[in-house]
Amino acid sequence: MNYPLASIDTAALQHNLQQARRFAPNSRIMSVIKANGYGHGLLPIANALLETDAYAVARLDEAVLLRQGGINHAIVVLEGMHTREQFQCAIDQQITPVLHLAEHVELLLKCNGQVPFCWLMLETGMHRLGMPAEALRLAKQQLNSAGYTDQQLGLMSHFANSDLLDDSRNSAQISVMRQLVTETGLSACMANSAAIISLPDAHYQWVRPGLMLYGVSPFNEQSAKDLGLKPVMQLRSTLIATQLLKPGDQVGYGGEWTATKATRMGVVSCGYGDGYHRHLSNRGNVIIRDRLLPVIGRVSMDTICIDLEHCPAAMPGDEVLLWGSTQLPVEQVAMSAGTIAYELLSVLTQRVHRDYCDGQS
Repeated sequence: MNYPLASIDTAALQHNLQQARRFAPNSRIMSVIKANGYGHGLLPIANALLETDAYAVARLDEAVLLRQGGINHAIVVLEGMHTREQFQCAIDQQITPVLHLAEHVELLLKCNGQVPFCWLMLETGMHRLGMPAEALRLAKQQLNSAGYTDQQLGLMSHFANSDLLDDSRNSAQISVMRQLVTETGLSACMANSAAIISLPDAHYQWVRPGLMLYGVSPFNEQSAKDLGLKPVMQLRSTLIATQLLKPGDQVGYGGEWTATKATRMGVVSCGYGDGYHRHLSNRGNVIIRDRLLPVIGRVSMDTICIDLEHCPAAMPGDEVLLWGSTQLPVEQVAMSAGTIAYELLSVLTQRVHRDYCDGQS
């Protein structure tokens, strides 16, 4: 291997699914596998999660790919559909929409046939997608009048701040949802990963874990290990060259790192063309031969440079761990890049080979 490789541990993925069930034992699981399974691969992740009760994706084309790949579970499209043609496709493929607007209901009811289920998105405080309570009541009436029973309808909402423990806005959102659940008697789905772990009042009949399935903590205060989660992805590559720098030598584009003494430097085959964040320039770390070593200079499209001072035995051909161990979790790398683990995982590019195994080697 002389190129970036993402090793995907399906056993860890399945463990994390069971951990979600332990946190919400009375709820059904809607596994969120949008954005190419958070960068892990849409179909392979779906096939590794066949014990889930349903899948959730962001867009219709993801749902169609799952159907074409032989997935027969319920598939929920969180971002919804926006044209009559999309709703007709959902009916034909038996895909479940989330309805955010009254106009969505009208488009759906112009189509031939029915979708198997409709989630009505309630605006509880996120102020992004969703209907206020009165509009949702009218949407429910329209759907009931068109032949959709209450057993085919559910309430959905999304937290804005569930990763902030003890944030009063969480309880305010739960209160809005509880009122509509009590009024309508519909099944409900509100809890994401953070709420599954910390907000049991939001569990309802369904929960939808996303980040936690991939072995990543949704909280700054608690690690994945603290929560009993196992990392699913290890991103590795190879040291492809070394050289000795003289004092004053500058590394990479812009010369943003300068050697102050004789320094052995290594080049790793991985860059922003693979999804390794450019903000890790002069800020990131990698592991070679069990040593944590700093990234020096700018991250370029295909390579990064490493200071090998504390790993003098490193040689071209050595394996390089970019993230995914207890010593270098993806959350830590994301923090160094000034971003979140969601982004690092989901922007991993197609040229990074994914290797699926039942247990990390």
